[in-house]
Amino acid sequence: MLRPGNPEMIAPDRFDHLVLTVADIDRTVAFYSDALGMEAETRNGRTALKFGRQKINLHQRGHEFEPRALRPTPGSGDFCLIATTPLADVVAHLQDRGVAVELGPVDREGALGPMQSVYVRDPDTNLVEIAVYG
Repeated sequence: MLRPGNPEMIAPDRFDHLVLTVADIDRTVAFYSDALGMEAETRNGRTALKFGRQKINLHQRGHEFEPRALRPTPGSGDFCLIATTPLADVVAHLQDRGVAVELGPVDREGALGPMQSVYVRDPDTNLVEIAVYG
């Protein structure tokens, strides 16, 4: 049995990727590229959105890759992205692109402590939190 402090314990460091099931990959790529500055990459028929040292793999609804989530559903995602851009600039950028801020700026508690966040919805209505520490 693995226990904290045990040298055999698994020690996760960070996410490498997460998967979103989407209704329309092209529409999703356009949103995340334009609104959030991610870079689209397609390899072996699979599309991903890259940023920093992570990526979001996209699965087309009804054509998911195996193995997959038990109930892959567009709009079921809820995740937080950390930005290095000041939050006021993030909000202005989103507004310039016609992306509605659903909530924020608001104070939140992240993995590394206090942060300020705004919340938006992507084309599938996934909840995307964009946060800045400090």
